Amino acid sequence: MPDQDNGQDRHYKRRLRELQIELVKLQRHLLEKNQRVLVILEGRDGAGKDGTIKRLIEHMSPRDTRVHAPGKPSDREESQWYFQRFIRFLPSADEFVVFNRSWYNRAGVERVMGFASKSQVESFLENVVPFETMLVHDGIALRKYYLDISKKEQKKRLAAREKSPLKQWKISPIDAKATKMWDEYSEARNAMFERTSHPVAPWHIVHCDTKKIARLEFLRDLLASFSYPHKNKKLSRPDRSVVFPWSEEAVLRGQIAK
Repeated sequence: MPDQDNGQDRHYKRRLRELQIELVKLQRHLLEKNQRVLVILEGRDGAGKDGTIKRLIEHMSPRDTRVHAPGKPSDREESQWYFQRFIRFLPSADEFVVFNRSWYNRAGVERVMGFASKSQVESFLENVVPFETMLVHDGIALRKYYLDISKKEQKKRLAAREKSPLKQWKISPIDAKATKMWDEYSEARNAMFERTSHPVAPWHIVHCDTKKIARLEFLRDLLASFSYPHKNKKLSRPDRSVVFPWSEEAVLRGQIAK
């Protein structure tokens, strides 16, 4: 078993390095073309957003790459138009920006935990598609991913988080309610997909019960969505049983955790 595990780990590290080389190629092309990229990562607590982002940006240019993780809004931000608090974090020319959670907080945790009223949630769902369409038409390359895990796996990861002295910063009061309110989060997630997956900025789902596979397939899918010189097309062929576009058919087939 140890030899098998070591072999799998070597395979993962080799594939990850190959994909990260492709990311460097992609970013060089984006810089040459003065392009702007925004990647949104959403998902339940424990889905692996931090680890996925770490591998995504690990070898990208630190000067041209930014990660934004929205915190609790200030009183001033609470008084603003909802999207206004995110606008200053959007990418400028040459920038590759990753949102570790995003304006979709309103359709997820804010809705479930009662941090936003029904009218605020409805207003968001009505306005987010026109807002994203405006961003894309202005030249921002927008990619939206939802990291999907099973209830059993979430419970396991949150329990491990509590025991790890290196992950104490990840623990929040909301964690305790994550599995207890599983059904409420599922309902909010499904409504979000139905109302906000649109041709200009569709949602892509990533199965994340196996972290390393999920990371590799996410990177493959992201690379596949861009054209750039000297692209290794063999490396950018994602496994569609792991990462796939959201659709009503995918829901009916049971491809998304209930």
